[in-house]
Parts: sequence; structure tokens; C-alpha cells
Amino acid sequence: MATTSLSSVNQTPKPIHVFMVSFPGQGHINPLLRLALARRLAHSCLSISFCAPESAGAIIRKTNTITDDVPTRCGRGTIRFRFFDDSTNDPDDLEAFLARLELVGREKLPQMIVKQEELGRPVSCVINNPFIPWVCDVADGLGIPCAMLWVQSCACFAAYYHYYHNLVAFPSEEALDIRVEIPSLPVLEHDEFPSFLHPSSPYRFLGKAILRQFGSLSKTFCVLMDTFQELELETIDYMSRICQPIMTVGPLFKEPGGASGIRADYYAAERCTEWLDSKPACSVAYVSFGSVVHLKQEQVDEIAHGILKSGVSFLWVLREPHSLRGFILGRRL
Repeated sequence: MATTSLSSVNQTPKPIHVFMVSFPGQGHINPLLRLALARRLAHSCLSISFCAPESAGAIIRKTNTITDDVPTRCGRGTIRFRFFDDSTNDPDDLEAFLARLELVGREKLPQMIVKQEELGRPVSCVINNPFIPWVCDVADGLGIPCAMLWVQSCACFAAYYHYYHNLVAFPSEEALDIRVEIPSLPVLEHDEFPSFLHPSSPYRFLGKAILRQFGSLSKTFCVLMDTFQELELETIDYMSRICQPIMTVGPLFKEPGGASGIRADYYAAERCTEWLDSKPACSVAYVSFGSVVHLKQEQVDEIAHGILKSGVSFLWVLREPHSLRGFILGRRL
């Protein structure tokens, strides 16, 4: 008769440890964190490590109650925040920043993951987001399964995929105005596909960074996508047949219930919530162009005049020089 030792009976299996790595942009951090706090993950006894460069960590600590490497209860599991020193001197030079981030990240990230195993918390899975495709290479080199969270639509994903694999014609320097015909999508005009891919884009280096992710798709076991099945059913089915399986996890714009106030905001919401609460419901216009686009002064002036003439209350998130952000509240600048 086979016997089982008492120690093996009482041994509690280690929780699955998901190691999430985010690009240090608010629009990348928020969806990945909300995925971590989502009900299905939070109630699965997972151990989650949320990792980002120190350039983000320094800002996040000032605004949120976060202590590095201290577990916080999240449903039936826990979440820890970890940041690695990216030695960034000029975060406004995005192209140089991306190169530096990869150079340092390829060194620091494996050390952090190996350290987890030494502490008895071996990493079970790595999840990254676009702009840092090299994370898939790190996971692959360590023999750890990897998934990627795509924070845009499946239609946008399909456009990048077909561009990367040269499956359909896109506008070029020689033919700027051609239409783009991607299976499962309506015919796209020359200004309807991702702007990073257009020859006239001043941010083509960001398009190249994202395209590198498509070179690493074979190293992922699935693509997690911030959309939902009913919204893009045909495109999701089509893309799942020609590349990695797609798992819809969206929408990720809502605050997860029961998240115990876990946040990674660059700015405290209290700075504007009192003012917002003083306004009637659905009466405030929100203006934001993300953390990449730099508007010319004449463009800022034109938008400002348009908002002022509209007569509505507004909340405008501005990117000021040297990566400073400011809120403009009210009806005038």
C-alpha cells in the first residue's frame, strides 16, 4: 500500500505568482493595474508583483500609499509594487528613454525575477504591455510563460500585425493617400489607421517600438486585450486564427470593486474631485492628449479658444515643459 507522509499532506501549494511589467506611462500603468485588481484575478489567490521603472515609482509613491515590496491584500491574493532604477536623465527624449529603459531593464528584470525564486516566490507568468517588447525576451530566456496586455482595440492590433508582416499595402512616402484593406475590418482611409505607422508621423520611433512587440508574439502564449467580445467579434476571431490566441479582458477603464484603494496615480484625484463634485452631472468637458503628444502653441491656443467659446466647464490635462503635468480647472486659462 502506498503511504503519504504527514508533511506532504500538510504542505500548502504556493500561490501562482504573476509578475506584471509596465511601461512608465499612466495610460499603460492603469490598465495593467486594473487587470491585476480585476475580480477574476483578485479572487484567485494570486500573488501579483507590479513592476515599473523608478522614473514612475518616484511619482507614484508621492501620490499613493505604496511601500515597495510590501504585500497588500487584494481579494484572496496579494499585490506588491516593485520598481527598478532606470537611471533616466532626460525622460522628455522618448527615443533615448526607450533605448535606455531596454538596456537597463534587460539587466535588472532577470535579477528581480530570480530573486523572487530565491525568496520562495517563483514567478509563474510574466505580463507586459507595448513599448517594452524586450520583456517577452527576458521571460523567454528564463523559461517563464509570458502574455502581453494590448491596451488598444483589436482593430488597432490587426493594423499593426498586418503592417509588421507586410500582408496588405499601407501608405508610404511614394503613396501617402492609399486606403488600407485589412480582412475583418472596413476599408480604412489613409488617416484612419494608427498614426504611428503613417510616414508623416513625428512619432514613428514609437511605432517601431510597438512593432517590435509583434516580432515577439511567438514568445507569448496569448494576447490579453482591453476590449470585449461583442464589440469586435469578427476581428477577434480572425486575429486569433492567424496569430496568438486573443483573450478579451476589457473594458479596463473602470475602477475594480473591492480594490481596497490600491492605486498608482501620478496625481491625487483629490486635486480635482471637489471641483468636479460642485458641477452638475455630465456638464464638464475633459481634454487630454496623453503623455506623448506635444502640441504647438498655436494648437493649444486654438483648442483653448474653442473650449472658452463653448461656455462649458472643463478639465484640461496639460503636459508642461520638463515632463510636468498641470490641471487647468474652470472656464479660463
